[in-house]
Amino acid sequence: MDSTYFFQQLWQNYTVKTPSAKKVKALFETKGEIVFNDHIAIRTFNDPRVTIDVLSKPFIAMGYEPKGEYHFKSKKLFAKHFEHANDPNAPKIFISELLLEKVSIELHSSIQKILDQVDPEVFNEEDLILQGRVWEKPSYKVYEKFLKESEYAAWMYVNGFCSNHFTVDVNKLRSFDGLLEVNEFLKVHGFKMNTSGGEIKGTPAQFLEQSSILADIIEVEFEENVKEITSCYYEFAYRYNKEDGDIFRGFVADSADKIFESTDMQLQVN
Repeated sequence: MDSTYFFQQLWQNYTVKTPSAKKVKALFETKGEIVFNDHIAIRTFNDPRVTIDVLSKPFIAMGYEPKGEYHFKSKKLFAKHFEHANDPNAPKIFISELLLEKVSIELHSSIQKILDQVDPEVFNEEDLILQGRVWEKPSYKVYEKFLKESEYAAWMYVNGFCSNHFTVDVNKLRSFDGLLEVNEFLKVHGFKMNTSGGEIKGTPAQFLEQSSILADIIEVEFEENVKEITSCYYEFAYRYNKEDGDIFRGFVADSADKIFESTDMQLQVN
């Protein structure tokens, strides 16, 4: 698949669910900025049909290579990030998966049944990440049940395969001196920040600072009726040089753990 088309479609699908991302990007552009993407995040389950290794196939075909691995014990997640072998300006890819052996038997079984609804050939298609929810229309009762145990599972059940967030490369913004100024700019324009773990997650000592606006709330058609729930969000990353002088290209698990919560409905009401 043509990589330019693939990333354009990924962005288009993402902004349909996340109109705030388009608004933020436009705000930066009115200041004369060209917005570069630091990384794209994708969610999945570790069911053999849709693991990280399955979802990473199109990126591997484009020249990406696996790099860091990350563990999130409290959320029962595992993640890998990928970087392009020859293009340092290509966005990094961060794919996480819910560890089904770590969740309740009931949740594990429910997720397997949802995946069983899908023609197995769908999971082999190279554009799977562009297809969104490939199973039947969700039930709000099931969504609520998932939500009680795993916000991540509930989000996946409704949204399926897509980009969970894109990330502005703050290092390449010329009008802002770091992440604090970016956050203030966003708040002035009415965007609500994810404050879980502080507005800025990470420190210069960890070589990475991250922040994000809260996920958009959109209408979703469930079996029972239409409900408003969270979709996706826009993130912002500022990277520092390591001791060897090279810029840090990985991720900090503790910070990513809090960034995940940008889709949490509870943060929307706090």
